[in-house]
Amino acid sequence: MAYLLQQLLNAVPVASLYACLAFGYAIAFGVTRRPDISFGALVALAGQICLLFVDYGWGRLYLILPAALLLGVLAGFVYALMVGWTSARYVMLPLHRRSANSVIVASLGLVILISEGARLALDTRSLWLPPLWQGQIVLAEMDGFTIGFSAIQLIHSALMVALVLAGQLVLTRSRAGRLWQSVCQDAFAARLLGVDADRVFVVSLLASATLAALAGLSATLLYGTMDFGMGLMLGLKVVLIAAAGGHFRPMYSAIGAAGIGFAETLWSAYGPMIWRDAVIMAALVFLLVLSRRERIIP
Repeated sequence: MAYLLQQLLNAVPVASLYACLAFGYAIAFGVTRRPDISFGALVALAGQICLLFVDYGWGRLYLILPAALLLGVLAGFVYALMVGWTSARYVMLPLHRRSANSVIVASLGLVILISEGARLALDTRSLWLPPLWQGQIVLAEMDGFTIGFSAIQLIHSALMVALVLAGQLVLTRSRAGRLWQSVCQDAFAARLLGVDADRVFVVSLLASATLAALAGLSATLLYGTMDFGMGLMLGLKVVLIAAAGGHFRPMYSAIGAAGIGFAETLWSAYGPMIWRDAVIMAALVFLLVLSRRERIIP
C-alpha cells in the first residue's frame, strides 16, 4: 500500500506537466484547427537553451549556480518566445490565411529548423544540471516506508497546476478568453462583428508558446536535462491526448493528460518499462478512434 501511495505521488509531477502542455496545445489548436507538432519542439528548445546558457554562465562567466540557473531560465524563456512569436506572425498566420492544411507541413519544417539549430548550438552534446532541491518532504511513514515529495517535485507540480488554473480563468472570465472562443467557433463571423481574428490568432499561438516554454524549463530543472527526443515525444503524446480529450476545451484536454500521466507512472512501477511508451501510444490511438466524431473542419 505504501509503495502504491508513493507511486501516485510520483505521478503528480508527470501528470501536472502533461496537463499544462495539453492545455497550451489546445489553445493553439483552437485557432489553427490543425495538428502542430512544433509544439513539442518549443518545449525542447526552451530546455536546451536553458542548459546551454547555464553551462556558459558556470564555465565561462564563472557565475555561482543560482545566477547561472537564472541566466539559463531567462534565456530559454526569451528564445522560445521569440521563436514562437516569429513562427506565429510570419509563418503560421500567412499560411493559415491561404490554406489551413499548410500549417501541418509548416510545423514539420519548423521542427527540423528548431531541432537542427539547437543541435548546432549545443555542438551535439548532452548537458546535465546538478541535482536541485532534492530534500524530501515527508508526508507519512508506513511500515518503515517513507512517503513524500522532493522539494523540486512540489515546486514543479504547483507551478504547472497554477498555470492551468490561471489559463482557465483567463479563458472563462476575461475579454481575451471570449475573443479566443469566438475565433475558435467561427473566425469569419468574428471578423464580421469587428474582432481582429488575425491578432487573436497570433496571441493564441504566443500564449501556447509561453506555456510550452515554462513547462519545458520546469521539466528541465526537474529531470536535469532535455533533448529533442524527449520534447518531440511529449509533443506527440499531447497531440493525441488533446485529440481524444477535446481540442476546443483546454481544461478537458488538461484533465485527460493528467490521467495519462498517472497511467504512465503506474505502468512504470508495475509493468515492463520497455513497453511503456508503446502501450501508452496504443491506448491513446484507441481512445482517439473511440471518441472520433464525424465533423467537417473547414
